[in-house]
Amino acid sequence: MSSSTTSTTTSSSSTNPIPVPSGTPIKPYAPIAFTKGVQYAFFFDQSRCVSCKTCEIMCKQWNMLPSGSGKWLRMFEWEDANVGFPNTRMNFLFAPCYHCANPVCVAACPNHAVYKEGNYGAVLIDPNVCKGARQCFDACPYGAPTYRSDLLGPTTLAQKCTMCIDRLEQGLMPQCVMSCGMKALDFGTLSEMQTKYGTLQQLPGMPSPSITNPSVVFKVRDPKKALVPYDANDVLSLSQQRIGLSGNPLPDVFTDPSSVSGPFPAGLVGRSSLVMKAANIAEELSTTVNDD
Repeated sequence: MSSSTTSTTTSSSSTNPIPVPSGTPIKPYAPIAFTKGVQYAFFFDQSRCVSCKTCEIMCKQWNMLPSGSGKWLRMFEWEDANVGFPNTRMNFLFAPCYHCANPVCVAACPNHAVYKEGNYGAVLIDPNVCKGARQCFDACPYGAPTYRSDLLGPTTLAQKCTMCIDRLEQGLMPQCVMSCGMKALDFGTLSEMQTKYGTLQQLPGMPSPSITNPSVVFKVRDPKKALVPYDANDVLSLSQQRIGLSGNPLPDVFTDPSSVSGPFPAGLVGRSSLVMKAANIAEELSTTVNDD
């Protein structure tokens, strides 16, 4: 049996080689004719998302970002500390920059490094002008501007999601949207997204959209359904008991069923609320783990 070899075929961006097995025909996507001079927007379906982090990882790969802090796209996960078994649910939020219609970060920057470009409505940062003042982060309710360290000043410049404007110029969709296997993401003009999906700009726990008018449309998660009928009390009773390998009983996992049904004391649930604006790098990493 012959061994397989891998050649490196360059994508439309010469800095992003794509390994392709030899002999595999490449079928590139036909370029999309994006209309210029209008506002573009993301769509996020909270029901479809399973927080696999593929969008976040592919964002890093395309933009050649290192692991750790300085994430242009963040996927948040949190639980409700007041809700336990059998109603426990994880909450997920797709959080790039939402390229707001009223980007307060632009006015906040004392060095005029943040600006809104006119072709797609993307909010961008000029790294040659940024001095690391961090007023843009302070102003942004979503914490979109990000930094590689907690050091202040010109050694740590602001960076953020660019709406993949380099891809848009090549007729390609944003990398995060293309990589989502669950089809939880979409991208198009703001009017297209609102026509297809509605006008919801805020999920529970998020800041009010009235502050910046974000260019995003959300679909809130569907209500939880019991696909298989079961008795929650029976499940708790079975989960409480432990039997050793020798057949001898072990101490119960818990003594009081109410201790796993909520509400829970402060600090017991590690991520019990949405924190979009981290106080420092450590908090940013703790609220957006599992992507490195």
